[in-house]
Amino acid sequence: MSERRAYLYKGVGETVGVVTLDGRPERLIATWDGDDPLDVEGVRGVARIRKIEKAFASAFVQLPGGQDVLLPLRPDMPKLVEGGLVEIEIRTPSRRDKAAVARFIGEGEGEPRVLEPAFTVEQQLRLLVKSGSPTGGEAALQAVEAAEAEALETVFALPGGGDISIEPTRALVAVDVDLGAREGLDAKRAARQANMAALGVAARILRLKGLGGIVVFDLVGRGHDGQALSTAARNAFSVDNPGVAIGAISRFGTLEMTLPRRSRSILDRLLEVDGQPRPAAMARRVARALEREGRADPGGRLLARCAPIVADAFAELDSGVADRLGRRFVIEPVAGWSVERLEVCVR
Repeated sequence: MSERRAYLYKGVGETVGVVTLDGRPERLIATWDGDDPLDVEGVRGVARIRKIEKAFASAFVQLPGGQDVLLPLRPDMPKLVEGGLVEIEIRTPSRRDKAAVARFIGEGEGEPRVLEPAFTVEQQLRLLVKSGSPTGGEAALQAVEAAEAEALETVFALPGGGDISIEPTRALVAVDVDLGAREGLDAKRAARQANMAALGVAARILRLKGLGGIVVFDLVGRGHDGQALSTAARNAFSVDNPGVAIGAISRFGTLEMTLPRRSRSILDRLLEVDGQPRPAAMARRVARALEREGRADPGGRLLARCAPIVADAFAELDSGVADRLGRRFVIEPVAGWSVERLEVCVR
């Protein structure tokens, strides 16, 4: 039977939760100081209609102090007018180039306002893992860093041999299954086992990365048992319901499905559009490393070296780290260093 555990890390400028499945990271939930509290799944409120786009059957609405939210229009909804009020719930937070999407609840009354905030990271963890309080402290920090490292990987090993690669594009998420070396099995049986294993591993990794939308599996081998693979897919992605839809295996050996997007992908926090690490994410790694070294050597003077752009991003965390450690650390920008390079040591 599968076992899930929850970890909660409250760092400088961030609160991060991790859910593990049988010891491997399955979900990574993060909030940073400065996040828009209205751009989160589950926020409910009364919003004002800013613009109606009839050609796209959508309206742009705004919660007080928030950015534009896309509200899809349905035939069964009352007629809306620009400047009017609606009660909405954020269904999907914004992504890099897409606005947040809301669900229509009813016509609004009074003034634009937030009726119900989103769940905190800790509340989300308790909903996902119902057995006791999340683990904190050093174990939580280790879980966060292990989860981040795996979320940034592209290729993942399959039990019994082979691997899968998971690569998001603007249109879809591509999952390529590679047979690798599965000893002692005929080719058809090896392909079947690799495809079955790929569904389970991919389900965990897609939840970890926070990816959804159209997902296409390029299965290995030919002559697939469509019923068995569809059943395995439904089982592997059952925890992502409601909203999972699984198609038939095509004549090209691909399995397509759609997964609901309920949160911002963790990759948007950690990576720039070009795939390079975000300086703000690296600055938080610097803060974590300083805190770890500071606990290991309570009286030591600490030195952190990093790229100048990371040092600039660290400025907003500086006072928070000083509150925890005292003013016993120095940040040294090093010209020519890449964004992902950092060193923290005792001086």
